Parts: sequence; C-alpha cells; structure tokens
Amino acid sequence: MTPDHDSDTILASYAASRRFTLGRPRDLTLVPDGGRLVFLRALAADDPATALWSLDLRNGQERLLADPRALLDGADEVIPAAELARRERMRESARGIVAYSADAAGQAAVFALSGRLFACALATGDVRPVPTDGPCVDPQLDPAGTAVAYLRDRALRVVRLDGEVILDLSDGDPEVSYGGAEFAAAEELGRHHGFWWSPDGRQLLVARVDTRDVTSCWLADPTYNEQPPVRQRYPRAGTANAVVRLVLARLDGTTVAVAGAPDERLPYLAAARWEHGGAPTLVLLARDQHRAEVRTVHPVTGQTLVVHADTDPAWLQLMPGTPRWLPDDRLLGAGISEDTYRLFVGGQPCTPAGLQVLGVISAGERTVFRATTEPTEQHLYALDHATGAIERLTSEPGVHSGVAAGNLLAVTSETLDDDGVTVRVYDDGRVRATTGSLAQPRAFAPRVTLLRAGERELRTAVILPRDDRRPAGPLPVVMAPYGGPSQQVLKARRVFYEPQWLADQGFAVIVADGRGSPGRGPAWERAFHLDVATPALDDQVAALESVMDRYPGELDAERVGIRGWSFGGYLSALAVLRRPDVFRAAIAGAPVSDWRYYDTAATERWLGQPDSHPDAYERTSLLPLAAGLTRPLLLVHGLADDNVHPRHTLLLADGLLAGSRSHRLLLLPGVTHMVWQPPVIEAVLRTHAEFFRHWLAP
Repeated sequence: MTPDHDSDTILASYAASRRFTLGRPRDLTLVPDGGRLVFLRALAADDPATALWSLDLRNGQERLLADPRALLDGADEVIPAAELARRERMRESARGIVAYSADAAGQAAVFALSGRLFACALATGDVRPVPTDGPCVDPQLDPAGTAVAYLRDRALRVVRLDGEVILDLSDGDPEVSYGGAEFAAAEELGRHHGFWWSPDGRQLLVARVDTRDVTSCWLADPTYNEQPPVRQRYPRAGTANAVVRLVLARLDGTTVAVAGAPDERLPYLAAARWEHGGAPTLVLLARDQHRAEVRTVHPVTGQTLVVHADTDPAWLQLMPGTPRWLPDDRLLGAGISEDTYRLFVGGQPCTPAGLQVLGVISAGERTVFRATTEPTEQHLYALDHATGAIERLTSEPGVHSGVAAGNLLAVTSETLDDDGVTVRVYDDGRVRATTGSLAQPRAFAPRVTLLRAGERELRTAVILPRDDRRPAGPLPVVMAPYGGPSQQVLKARRVFYEPQWLADQGFAVIVADGRGSPGRGPAWERAFHLDVATPALDDQVAALESVMDRYPGELDAERVGIRGWSFGGYLSALAVLRRPDVFRAAIAGAPVSDWRYYDTAATERWLGQPDSHPDAYERTSLLPLAAGLTRPLLLVHGLADDNVHPRHTLLLADGLLAGSRSHRLLLLPGVTHMVWQPPVIEAVLRTHAEFFRHWLAP
C-alpha cells in the first residue's frame, strides 16, 4: 500500500485548498463593449485570498485588477460581523474580495475588503478607496457608476465615489434594518440582497426588515466564556418570521411605501428585479408556499399590480432567474407540466416535456437556460422566441453553467475527467478566449463508477480504493449521502475527492441521490411532502442493495456504515435508529434532530405547520427514537452553527443519555455550519476514518 504520509499529504492539501475549491474562476461578468471577462479567483490554489481579475477577449491575456493583500498593505483582514453572517448564508469560505458589483457599462466595479469600500476602473485596474463612516457590507454600484449603496449596521447608506453621503435610510430601532436579506430569504429562498437600484440610478427598492417578533436563539461557545452569548433572531417552524416591507427610496431622501407587498397573505419576498419599463418586478410567496404572485410596482406611487399567479397543493419550487420580461413585453416564467419544470410564455410551455429546466441565465430575443434530461449532467440551452427552436449549447458530459451579455456567452464547465473548471467565452458560437482554474496543490483522480440503482434508477456513485490502497478481502461499506434537496451524484470531479480519500482508507464508498433531490422532476421532489424521513432512508437502502448485487463478493453487507452532514447528518442518525439491521455505525454531522427547531421556510415547505401536521413532525423526529439506539453513533457539531443550532445535537445526546445509550460526541469550538477552517476539515475527516476503521474494519 501507499505509505500513510501520501494520504496525509493529500488530506492536508485538500483541507488547505478548502476542498480544492480555491483557484476556480467564479462570479463572471461579461463586458461586450470592452471585450473583457471580469471574474474572481484566488491568488493561488491553496491561498484563500480571492482577487479581482479580467480576461482580455482580444488576446486572451489575464490581468490582476485588485490584489487584496496589496490593498491592505500587509494588515490582517478584519471582517465585520454582518459580513461574516452574510457569507455564512452564502457558504462563502474564502477571504479577500469575495463579491463585487459592476456598473451597467462594465467600466467600473466596487467591492468591500476588510470592511472598507474600494472602487476599481476595470479597463486600467486603477483601484482607490471610497471613504465610508464605519464598516461597509454588500456594496452595490448604481447602473451609471456614480454612486454606491451599501449596508452599515442596520442602515442603508448611499455615497458618491468621493465619499459624500447622499442617503442614509434607517429607523434607529434595534429590531429594524434596511437593505439586508432576512434569515429565511438568505438561507432557504436564495435571495441574498435586500436593495435594488433603478435603471436610471435615481432611486432604490429597499426591504425594511422587522425582527421583533422572531424567536431568539443564543449562540454561546463555552470554550470562549469571556465573550457574551450572541443573540440571533431565528424563525423556527411554526413561529413568527421577520416582517418584510418594501419602500422606494429616492436619492433626495424621500420614500414611498410599496403597497401590500409583501403582506400577511404573501409574506415572503422571494425575488425582486428592476427591469420592466423602469418598474420593479416582485415574486411574492405565501407562507405555506402553495401560492406565488408576480407583481409589478409603480415606481412613483408604489402601487402594485398582479401580472401572474401560481398555485400548487404541495409547494411551489421557484425557478432561479425567473420571471423575466421579454423585449415584446411578454412575461417569461416557469411552471410544471407533464411532471417537468418548463419555461412558459403567455401561459404556454415553450420547452418540451422531459427537459427539466434548472434556471434561466439570460432572457431576450434568445433565452439561455440551464436544464437536464439526465440528472448527473447539467447543460446550457438557447431558446429562440421567434421560431420556438431550442439549441443545446454544451455537449461534453458534465456540469455547465454560464453568463451572457450581448452576443457573448461565457460557459463554465466541469467534468469527471478534469480538475477545476474551464471557462470558454463564445462570440456568436465562436470561442474568443479561455481561462480556468489554477493548478491544484495535490490533486488526484477519483475512481468513480456511476450507476442507476434499483427500480427507481437512483443515480449512484461507487468509489473504491485505488489499487495501491485496497486491502484484501471484501470491503466494508460507507454510505455518504446528502439525501435531501441537493445533488451529490454529478459528472464533476470536485464532488468525489473526499469520498475517494475515505475509500483509500480501506472502504467502498457509495453516494446515492434519492427522492427529494433536484433534476428529476416535480413528483420526485414532492415525495418529501409531509415525510422527509421514509423516502430518504428507503432510497439509501435500495441503492445499497443494488450495489451489493452488482459487486458480488467484493463488498461486505455485514459491515455497512453511513456518514453525512446537515440533512445528510439527519439521515445518518435516522439510519442507525430505524434500520440497525442494515447500518452498523453512523456519523451524524450537524444533524437536525427535531424539525420543530429548524427554520420556517424549509421545514414548512416539506412538513407544513406544526400545529396543522403534528404527525409529520413526530414521525420525522429523531428524539423519540434515541432510547432505542443499538449501533455506534458519532455526533459532530460546530458550537457556532447558526443554521442547524447546536441544540439539535445536544437534545439528541440528552435523549441518548436518558436511555443509557452509549455514543460519542465531538463538539467543534468556533465552527459554523459550513466548516471552512483547514485544520478542522482535516481533523474531522481523520476522525471519520478512525471511527469507521474501529467499528467496520477492526
């Protein structure tokens, strides 16, 4: 076998590079008139400092526009607490310049670094600080490139590029903030901003968020007991959400309330976009998520007009990038037809049944969108609205996304055959320039076999030890699911580095996407309706049984473990509690132990309100099962986790102790839900390997 130090080196590189994610180009912006692609990328593949870059489409040359270390002149980066919270919601683990905002012409961009505001001329790379009074969070440049709106404490502030303050919107109430995305929107609805510039740059649409009725969670790490507990307004299932209202804020300081949007009937602001004839377009969602409305806002009076409405007896799955207005003033939206997520115009589907649309990239005379007919792949398509013709733009098996502007299309691609991502910029179908990821510090090629397991053809990946790491005899098995509303089985190498490292410790690793995962249509996802436990667990057992049949004599059915994080942690604990006949050991990382304590937007989508469906909450809770544990269980949780609060693991541990059930508990000081610290990543994975070696391969 390969010496252990090789495995140690690979693991250290994997952790230092934030799971081989650093050095990847991201956050792309195309500038057709300037012939540039602007993007973010780390300074090295194992360096967390993300910088602002540009790619000249005429000669293919890259240029470093803004180096965060140079801008800080050697000082340590100090990230404001509000920015850290925003990054946690976005699962942003890098440092440096992690977001930027460009003007409509692509001539300038602004970004926050260490709480300071900077402006960059994209043609020359000239960077200069913009004076601000206090820390700057989430700066957004107006379309004309003359003013910047940003969050400061609970206020929305607008300054000119010389630092002159021209708007300061605040209430002075500690429970009211302007311009931020409340927890439910940022964590579950995919909305990370709470203010939007008008096309002429004269006013903004701003969310006013009141959290006074939201229940409090306290985050207190006893490791650092000199520090006071942090109070977090956390909307638990069945309790009050933040109250969100909208105002139109003009730069002369006057404001106009947006009438009845959101309101008690439709409290969630799922999306906002300012594009149609100079008027904002809103997507509002009912709390039970059975009804959504698209409304336009009159930019002077604040009155709203309903232009479209959808209903669904289970829940509405909103489509990223929609709705959008086409040049002929028709509304491009998304809906369900023939068990397919399809694009609609004028109430009629314009994409075929069987092509599951995942999101819209750009809309115009030609709409570019992401879709799939095979859930392990994601491709780009173009819809010509004049002819109705649909063209597939990507062909290589893998995961493809991109951005579009004018005649330019930048396609980001990743496959099973290559590390990192490749970005190709096309001009009317011809490649203009290419860039990609920086070389990874210590990468290796995972050995992945993709299968369709069982009657449901569960997309499943089997990862075996590489030849020089494989022990003799049948291999013990580790299932490594997410199990819920996320895909793990994709034709992208990045998702299999960790399973391969674990396999190289002497295991067969199986990753299976069951019901509830995206890419297979509405009925597949709605199998979770009122029960997130039974379908998820049944599918993991079915995948395991199918893989066992395909590898006769190679895998040991008597030595099967399971591990996961977040929903995967919940599923792992559920597996040993409900099916100890199948699963002999489990590691549950940051598990939800009782859905009554998880957030409103996700939990109520699946299980409804606790008062209306108490049986759904009872049958999906781990706590009533705790006293029956008969298998080894390791619980892992970060003490600073503000998404799945540590109380979930502690309540489960309390139930296990009450039943005199032996278990292990690993608490991670200062660690949040996303676990980004390299030493922690490394230590946790070592613990996983040691735990399974002890219980499955002694």
